[in-house]
Amino acid sequence: MTRLSVNINKIAVIRNSRGGNLPDVERAALDIERFGAEGITVHPRPDARHIRYDDVRALKRSLSVELNVEGNPIDSFVSLVEEVRPAQVTLVPDAADAITSNAGWDTVANRAFLTDMCDRFREAGIRVSIFVDPVPEMVEGARECGADRVELYTESYAALYPSGAEKAIARYVAAAETARDCGLGLNAGHDLSLVNLHYFIERIPWCDEVSIGHALISDALYYGLENTVQMYMRELKIR
Repeated sequence: MTRLSVNINKIAVIRNSRGGNLPDVERAALDIERFGAEGITVHPRPDARHIRYDDVRALKRSLSVELNVEGNPIDSFVSLVEEVRPAQVTLVPDAADAITSNAGWDTVANRAFLTDMCDRFREAGIRVSIFVDPVPEMVEGARECGADRVELYTESYAALYPSGAEKAIARYVAAAETARDCGLGLNAGHDLSLVNLHYFIERIPWCDEVSIGHALISDALYYGLENTVQMYMRELKIR
């Protein structure tokens, strides 16, 4: 079954809005682990507006499930990842002032840089995933860079889904098939939700992992965190 990694950035946003340690990000992550999620994702940004570098260090010490650290591999991020050594690093080409990730890598134009990053992290024993748009050429480029996996940027799937699921998924199936043919692992994330998640997994059942944060934490306001995690886990089961 596809694994669920919960992005807890939004929990850190609430904490940071008032200072102090409420809600407790580390405790929330441990609870999410206890509720059945198989991974925790964090995306520390240079301005520390949500997850902070010290959060990443604390989570690595306390979690039993996989920790996925995603972000733009600037020098400070690379140093943090090499220090913490999470199970997985996801390379995302977002600008420092980006509200959220909004594009995948051009793995052809950035091949030399991404190859260097893949080599560094893999030498440290860290699985490397590269965030890409659903374009077969970009998936193939990720393989040439030495990545272990790609993460498909699913914003356009989520946006198109309400007006036609088959049209929304078509590019993703093609990209996912390319990843499988290339021998790459497959992750997916961005705007996946209780509305569109099951269909995505039903059509691409070989997806290794989905990373979900904004929708899941928002749903938890209504359904409770434990119940929400389990609701998402149920959506990942092929019926």
